[in-house]
Amino acid sequence: MSAKPNTETPEEHDVAASLREYAKKGINEGIDNKTRLDYYREMVRIRRFEERSLRAYQQGNIGGFLHLYIGQEAVAVGCVSVMKEDDHIITAYRDHGHGLAVGMSMNECMAELYGKHTGCSKGKGGSMHYFAPDKNYWGGHGIVGGQTPLGAGIAFALKYKKLKGACLCFMGDGATNQGPWYESLNLASLWDLPVVFIIENNGYSMGTALGRHSIGTPLARRAEGYDIDWSTCYGHDVYEVRHNVGAALERAHESSRPTVLEIMTYRYRGHSVADADDTYRTKQDIQDYKNTKDPINLFHDHLIEEGIADADTLKQINAEAKEEAEQSAKFAEQSPFPPESDIQADVYWETDNPDERTSEGTLFFN
Repeated sequence: MSAKPNTETPEEHDVAASLREYAKKGINEGIDNKTRLDYYREMVRIRRFEERSLRAYQQGNIGGFLHLYIGQEAVAVGCVSVMKEDDHIITAYRDHGHGLAVGMSMNECMAELYGKHTGCSKGKGGSMHYFAPDKNYWGGHGIVGGQTPLGAGIAFALKYKKLKGACLCFMGDGATNQGPWYESLNLASLWDLPVVFIIENNGYSMGTALGRHSIGTPLARRAEGYDIDWSTCYGHDVYEVRHNVGAALERAHESSRPTVLEIMTYRYRGHSVADADDTYRTKQDIQDYKNTKDPINLFHDHLIEEGIADADTLKQINAEAKEEAEQSAKFAEQSPFPPESDIQADVYWETDNPDERTSEGTLFFN
């Protein structure tokens, strides 16, 4: 069984050196410059979307919860970039970044935040329930750890159908203390399921630091009890993410075996935007991270140093992303709310397909 924890602390981790190392290593070797630039573009698009959605929330246009992905962009982009045709993805409530990474439009994503009928879930799901089945993206789940049995189930379905695919199942560090995940680990190992459980460890379960909510780190080491391979890596470098996720997907595709991968990352904002950013972290801590480990700033400098792009090109990408996000907010504002007649649609399959209904009894009590 492979067990590859990082021995250095996050403070000791030299991300710039990591970028140079992983840029030419394994799965990253031979990537053309256009593709590398696309990674940057997608990370910037996610951040500008999140920043615009925060403003919309503060303006009172978004209700409910809003869990922002700012700071974690390299994880979603790196993971999605190594997925193959029959690979699927499922995640928790911090789901905007994954949705944009798989190719969802800003318009449908922003409209969903506004609760509009043009949203990806027709305005019924909000921030925590993005879905795009046509892109093998299965949400967006608000119950902590509740998506992990579903991720194992998707992997079971792929194996049952004899498809050479896998499921990337994301969770936060807090979800590793939930019972459903351990049930999922047990069955994934017992049945040899092609699932990769990815722990996006941003250091805080809501506002509680890792050292105060979990014993025994790395968290991924808990997989040993289920004879599952595990490893850890950092999420500041899109190349490092690709390298490690690529290895886990190869294990799933070739050996139909699960993996637990813990990716150390960081979020700038509170657990949700209803929570203050610096009640459990100092402003200096947040600023230090921005200065030394921000995934977008680091990749920006790397692209220039390697001659892949110049400053003007990257500035233009940023401007285009900001404009796209601004237009998505206008689209959401101008979109209609769901009609009252739609309240019972997309709840039960048999309601939407009455000619094929086989059950009896009442589905809705009006």
